[in-house]
Amino acid sequence: MGALIDPGRLKARLVLERPEETPDGQGGVTVGFATVATLWASIEPVAMRAEEAAGTLPVTVTHRIRLRRRDDLAGGMRLRKGARRFAIRAFRDPDETGRYTLCDCEEIKP
Repeated sequence: MGALIDPGRLKARLVLERPEETPDGQGGVTVGFATVATLWASIEPVAMRAEEAAGTLPVTVTHRIRLRRRDDLAGGMRLRKGARRFAIRAFRDPDETGRYTLCDCEEIKP
């Protein structure tokens, strides 16, 4: 797959964010997100799933996001494109060459 990834296809400007806990003053914490980096990536929709729950029909959309290799990815991180947010569910080196990272993401609906 390494020869099939064209760096010119990384056209989406995304912000990588990590979770950050802030004390709420009452013994608990508030979880927010802090910017780690701004990067170029490609976004490919993969699947959509609708499941009825409590009389509503929430839809889950998954995406495959490719970006240049990063060694600082960790669980709980997310990617943001404008108002759209993508929770990173899994990530891997697709061809084990150390050039790219492939993220399986779920779009977070507001």
